[in-house]
Amino acid sequence: MRELRIRVLAGLFVAAGVLSWAGARLWNAVGTLPSVPLAAPIVLALIAVVLLSTALSLRARLKAQRERVPDAKGVDPLMAARAVVFGQASALVAALVAGMYGGTGVFLLELLDIPPRRDQAIYAGLSVVAGIGVIAAALFLQHVCRLPEDDEHHNDPGTAPAA
Repeated sequence: MRELRIRVLAGLFVAAGVLSWAGARLWNAVGTLPSVPLAAPIVLALIAVVLLSTALSLRARLKAQRERVPDAKGVDPLMAARAVVFGQASALVAALVAGMYGGTGVFLLELLDIPPRRDQAIYAGLSVVAGIGVIAAALFLQHVCRLPEDDEHHNDPGTAPAA
């Protein structure tokens, strides 16, 4: 499985932000801008908590397994792979969603004198922060589930990167 890179996530974030900002300007010129739901930052924060708790649980179980603690519950490799896939998918979606709300939030900065738009800008900003939290938790989960052979392979300057 290939490691998810921060450059890819940053590119998705910026592209979604620019498109969202342009779309918000166009949509506002034509009619009314759709609202940013209050649930957006809440849902993203919940996903970040699930990813972080999964990563912490797996890290503790892997540490106990490595240290050969008696009665340590092992980690099923398929379960760890599923967790990484869930984390990577969550990070990609969070980058897109955070970029979308970020672009909308930047547009709404021009309309802060209107109370409902100010609230929408706050929700958009909180959504960006929660989206970054999802990305951070997903990258941590990916790091926790990295195989020891992957670490040795990346740290050895004499080996070529895997294809």
